Amino acid sequence: MAQAVYSVNVVGYIKVQIPAGFSLIANQLNNGNNTLNEVIPQADLGTTVYKFDSASGFVSSVFFGTWEPNLTLAPGEGVFVNAATATEWNLIGEVPQGENLTINVPKGFSIRSSMVPESKKLEDMNFPAELGDTVYFFRNGAYESSVFFGTWQPDAVPKVGEAFWVNKGTAADWKRNFKVQ
Repeated sequence: MAQAVYSVNVVGYIKVQIPAGFSLIANQLNNGNNTLNEVIPQADLGTTVYKFDSASGFVSSVFFGTWEPNLTLAPGEGVFVNAATATEWNLIGEVPQGENLTINVPKGFSIRSSMVPESKKLEDMNFPAELGDTVYFFRNGAYESSVFFGTWQPDAVPKVGEAFWVNKGTAADWKRNFKVQ
């Protein structure tokens, strides 16, 4: 007789469309240590990822069968991708859940994403916006911006698997409570 096994862990996948040229993407699932080799184990040779750090600028990683260097891409972070041809990446991992999901959004520019795979208004995701904060989505080769004036104008709605630039006046923690129903 088999015993029942219960788990609170939810494993999922996200299909991310990667166009030729530049795009902003996010990983919203935990996979090992969230290194590029774990999160994106297959890519076209020469595909380049650019991760932005507000203190040191961009750091790049190029795919030559493995990512060199093997940067991290954790839930809540985002990167620019430069791909020679359009493709689709399947990101696989555990859905972050809990009452204390947190990522820092520093003062100035950073690249961020939802920490969980959902698409809804930033104000409905408890994003720590202050008057004048701006987000920039990079869609179809062009930027779309939204400014916070008590509400986002126009609505700021990131897609699943999409990252965005943030320009904040003061640093804040983006805290989420999320549970798969």
